[in-house]
Amino acid sequence: MSEIEALKARVKTLSVRAVQAKMDLHDLSEELPSRWQEIPEVAARCHALHADLAEARAALKALGG
Repeated sequence: MSEIEALKARVKTLSVRAVQAKMDLHDLSEELPSRWQEIPEVAARCHALHADLAEARAALKALGG
């Protein structure tokens, strides 16, 4: 598998995970204030996944993919 193909696969995987994290954050917001203690954990996971996705997309773009 070429580097571009590997990055495309990573972007696809990260995209799915980032969308799920976004939905988890949305679901949590609908259950506030009862689950307020979970905000930092869910938000940090969502932030990390979107940061990883942005980084992978930038790397793919830099390779011309």
